[in-house]
Amino acid sequence: MDDTPTQLPTPLPALRAAAREAGFTLSCEERTGSLLAVLAAARPGGRILELGTGVGEGTAWLLSGMDSASRLVTVELDETVQKVARGQLRSDPRVTFVAGDGGEWLQNYDGEAFDLVFADTWPGKFTHLEQALDLVAPGGTYLIDDLLAQPGWPESHSTSVQRLLSCLEEREDFHSVRMTWASGLLMAVRSTRRSTTRSA
Repeated sequence: MDDTPTQLPTPLPALRAAAREAGFTLSCEERTGSLLAVLAAARPGGRILELGTGVGEGTAWLLSGMDSASRLVTVELDETVQKVARGQLRSDPRVTFVAGDGGEWLQNYDGEAFDLVFADTWPGKFTHLEQALDLVAPGGTYLIDDLLAQPGWPESHSTSVQRLLSCLEEREDFHSVRMTWASGLLMAVRSTRRSTTRSA
């Protein structure tokens, strides 16, 4: 079965061209993007959080699956690359761009929980994991990618990945599944709401 996505978000070619021009190579993998669109479509009127906007390819995939009542918050440390996403997608009223450190944002956020959290950067995945998981609503989904070995990874990174996977799979408040697909994914769905205090 060919798993190449056939329905691409309209802004994607322009975002990819801008990424090439900027030398940005960390954009959301195409198959991961197609899964994001499906997960967003499964949440009519949903609240969605993306940690790591990059140039906006993942953002475009999420928006392509969202209905008109859904809302997306996307956080990025590097304002230079997020500027590309803003240029292509800021006219869409469903998305709010936040420029700043994802870890600080997770520590300071005190709003509603999210139906889908996509952690595509260090904070919310390898750091500040507890804060990110605490923002997943009951029945909501937490998705991470880039778990298969990538070119340029430091030797210690594989250990970090294994520690992360073990931590997620030991939790009783989430059901998780690993996927050796695309860049390597893990999807977890919250079964209950934890009653613990968020940690720093």
